[in-house]
Amino acid sequence: MNKFFFFGISLILFSACYKGRSVDMIIHNAKIHTMDENNHEYEAIAITDGKIVEVGPDRQIQNKYAADEMIDAGGRDMYPGFTDAHGHLLGLAQQKLNADLVGSKSMNEIIVRLEKYASRTGKKFIVGSGWDQSLWSETALPDNQELNKVFPTIPVALFRVDGHAVLVNDCLLKQLKITPETKVDGGIIHLKDGKCSGLLVDNAMNVVFENLPKYPDAEMKQAILEIQEELFQYGITGVHEAGINFKDIAFFKKMVASKELKMNLYAMLYPTPENIQFAKKNGIFEYRNMTIRSFKVMGDGALGSRGACLKKPYSDEPGHFGVLTTPFEEMQKIADICEVTGYQMNVHAIGDSTNKLVIDLMERIYEVRKDHRWRIEHAQVLDPTDILRLGNCGAFPSVQPTHATTDQRWAKDRLGENRMRGAYAYQSLLNQTGIMCIGTDFPVESINPFLTIHAAVNRKNKENFPGAGFQKKEAISFMDCIKGMTLWSAFAAFQEDDLGTLEKGKDATFAIFENKVKADEVFQENFAFMTFIKGKKVYSAE
Repeated sequence: MNKFFFFGISLILFSACYKGRSVDMIIHNAKIHTMDENNHEYEAIAITDGKIVEVGPDRQIQNKYAADEMIDAGGRDMYPGFTDAHGHLLGLAQQKLNADLVGSKSMNEIIVRLEKYASRTGKKFIVGSGWDQSLWSETALPDNQELNKVFPTIPVALFRVDGHAVLVNDCLLKQLKITPETKVDGGIIHLKDGKCSGLLVDNAMNVVFENLPKYPDAEMKQAILEIQEELFQYGITGVHEAGINFKDIAFFKKMVASKELKMNLYAMLYPTPENIQFAKKNGIFEYRNMTIRSFKVMGDGALGSRGACLKKPYSDEPGHFGVLTTPFEEMQKIADICEVTGYQMNVHAIGDSTNKLVIDLMERIYEVRKDHRWRIEHAQVLDPTDILRLGNCGAFPSVQPTHATTDQRWAKDRLGENRMRGAYAYQSLLNQTGIMCIGTDFPVESINPFLTIHAAVNRKNKENFPGAGFQKKEAISFMDCIKGMTLWSAFAAFQEDDLGTLEKGKDATFAIFENKVKADEVFQENFAFMTFIKGKKVYSAE
């Protein structure tokens, strides 16, 4: 009897030791894509204090640990939380509050939308955003004649979808004292019959930005919280905010302090005097889930509004080269500031001329600091000879695959056949750098990461056009696309020690998806089933 008693006690003690470590949470019955060096896949994960304790087979994890919370993933795919490596939270929030012009098919439709917006809000200064003349039957850039008829006394500013052009009425032109004689470096004031047409491109927009009415912080905060919820629904747990002003630092810091802004925020500063002073004073700035250690430099404009700076003239506008919005000498000064402060330099570069200048600059920095991790935001059109130089400058591209599938309607008109060889050339870029971070550039494009995957791998839009894929030879693999939204995006923000893979010691930041994450030839929608940040559930479809 005593033998059986001692045997039972020993068995209980042995079991307690074997399954003795307590953790906060175990997720099991999952298909966990760790995204580690060997891309291991497991079934279970143990989490404590927001960190990953261990990832492994189901039986091993459940036998080894006891958890306060057990979650059955139902065999679903689980990945590190996606990061949008180039987005604009503030821009999308403002677009939500502006008159919505996204998808409008004509100037007449824009006028109708504006009249409804003006009637509903009673605004005395109307701001709209999201128009794209390439969707109209007449695809020429518009003028303000119709605006002047309907809104003769109320200022109106309507921003193109890319954010690099604005259409304003004569009322606002008069207030801003913009005339045909006004000169702007790095910008274009369009004229028609010797008069201002109302269309302002790139740096010519700056005076408009300075005079726009400001939305209350409470309205902006609510809009950003709505955006955050949508991001979580897609399994996106972090955003690289591509350009903020000095006042925005305090705005975001307040949202982080209140724990309302839960996502990981990697913010890039515009190189204004106040932001430069902030960087010199604070150095690399980390506050909870917000990090600031980079400058966003606007190299040129956008291809859609013909502001991207090209080596040779636009094929559909002879004699026009686009604009360099930041002179090369100024870029060099900012580069020197980055060297002093330890900040990253992320340059918006669309045209092949701008990309060449940026690579020239980054080659110089590479001789000083090999691991500078400077980024070329967009890297949209490059001379093939400059693509070959990328492997020797220590920089890498930050791309948005849905730009290719959106722009394919008119890109060849702007560039001509020969330049298309170096346009949206993601696989060629990846061949040289071995890394690229991937985002969407929202609100220019949809925040939906599954549209990004479809565009990157299949080179098609949501309607699965074109059927054979746009420049399919430049498609990247499914796995490289996922790396671009996880591992490589973490590296691009100096966060690879905490994010990007699901490994022991890293943040328990991940998403479990409703359906298998894949890249079928025909687009299939998908959403997160659950989304976690540092072990805390921030979204559940249940």
